[in-house]
Amino acid sequence: MTINPKEVSQGTLHNYLLSAVAPRPIAFASTIDTLGNVNLSPFSFFNVFSSNPPVMIFSPAYRGRDGSSKHTLDNILAVPECTISMVNYPIVEQMSLTSTEYDQGVNEFVKAGLTQMPSETVKPPFVGESPVAFECAVTEVIPLNREKGGGSGNLVICEVKRIHIQEKYLDEKGHLDTTKMDLVGRMGGVWYNRTQPSALFEIPKPLRTKGIGVDQLPEFIRNSSILTGNNLGRLGNIEQLPNMEAVAAMKQEKAVMAILTSDKDLLAKEKDLHLLAKSHLEDGNLEKALKILLIR
Repeated sequence: MTINPKEVSQGTLHNYLLSAVAPRPIAFASTIDTLGNVNLSPFSFFNVFSSNPPVMIFSPAYRGRDGSSKHTLDNILAVPECTISMVNYPIVEQMSLTSTEYDQGVNEFVKAGLTQMPSETVKPPFVGESPVAFECAVTEVIPLNREKGGGSGNLVICEVKRIHIQEKYLDEKGHLDTTKMDLVGRMGGVWYNRTQPSALFEIPKPLRTKGIGVDQLPEFIRNSSILTGNNLGRLGNIEQLPNMEAVAAMKQEKAVMAILTSDKDLLAKEKDLHLLAKSHLEDGNLEKALKILLIR
């Protein structure tokens, strides 16, 4: 299936984009108008783009049904300041409530029962219940469709001036603990996801080493019917293949020897070796897995 964005409706394209590009972090954006009225709205067209200077961007899009602008954009164009508060599971329902299109001047902090915390450097307050909140100066607003077509975005570029962190979300080293924060991500439609420990996993980053790459693995390993693309990617992260002496020594391992001395044919033995290697690989024992895979 191939889609030309110009040949489908804006609503259909919107649904495909938001379901495919996910999960997306959610910015609780607080702004203020020239009369001092506070507005709070969630945006999942959002991310951090720089740490020097610290810059975040979110995008309030024009409404799809009539092309009108949202209060957040109107406020920022009048008062170029905002706060961005992160959303975690304990406040996800309150966050959803603030997406209601209340009239101008209605304070969504009050409607959602959230605590309005005073900022130090900007006028808009931040969400007291949020694990982390940022005070931001808006440095630029870039419209993506000057004709204000429904669904077109406006990139709000925000420079972070202050960061507020609830200390209960820090680990013993003073770093933010992902497992404690339980942040929420936006999916397509009415779906969200949360960063529970059972859904989290670690991958060694090849930043200080140079892996040999999947292309340098022997062909019989690359073409294994047992190993997945993820398995091969982890194997390709090793800096060098083990030497033949180490591979020969691996043959003396009890589990390996049981496979090699079985009555099965060569193809069945190779399959069993790859299954054994896969189990070690998924336990994080990369070198042992590769030694087993190199046994012929």
